[in-house]
Amino acid sequence: MSRKPTKGYFVKGHFVAYGSELDLELKRELKGDTETSKTDLKRHSEHLQHLGEQLLTLRKGLLNKLQLSDQLLDALTEAKRITNFEGKRRQMQYIGKLMRKLDADTVAAIEAALDVQHQGSAKDTLRLHQAEQWRDRLIADDNALTDWLAQAPNTDVQHLRTLVRQARKDANATPTPPESAGAAPRHGKNYREIFQIVRTHLDAVAQAEQDAEDGLTDDTQDD
Repeated sequence: MSRKPTKGYFVKGHFVAYGSELDLELKRELKGDTETSKTDLKRHSEHLQHLGEQLLTLRKGLLNKLQLSDQLLDALTEAKRITNFEGKRRQMQYIGKLMRKLDADTVAAIEAALDVQHQGSAKDTLRLHQAEQWRDRLIADDNALTDWLAQAPNTDVQHLRTLVRQARKDANATPTPPESAGAAPRHGKNYREIFQIVRTHLDAVAQAEQDAEDGLTDDTQDD
């Protein structure tokens, strides 16, 4: 896999990458602040170790864009495969070692990719709320079905209409006992199926948008 050359310099015959652990240490030593250097160095090392752990959860489209070395990518793949606790721990230490060799630009790119994914998690939560709102609207308002079909024309309208009608019957079938006042209402199968239909459509739309944003890199990288 091709990647841009690592930027850095040589000290006593050894290459030092900009932004690397050794680079930070040397710069602080030049300032005469060796104690601060050790503290910052440890903090930076722990941060890189944490980033390496988070890379295991990064979706493939974002991971491919990072242009990481084959060595690091292979290490991440192996870590996902390992189930033994001790073996996993040793592999993560190895990944942390590889992370400390990365230049500052690559580390920044990893942090940005993880931020994008975290934003996606917030969108997942928002989409869940949207699905709940649509479900409640469909059950409460006859006009909501028309609005839903405008954005999801491939919906099986007859099936959805039947579910809505039955969910309304279910809601009125059993009055809430006085001793259950204040308790969360129980909902039947039809209520849950309406939510699933709505959620499946919203998820499919979100996935299509995500694939377009990622540039379908999953396919292009595998070719």
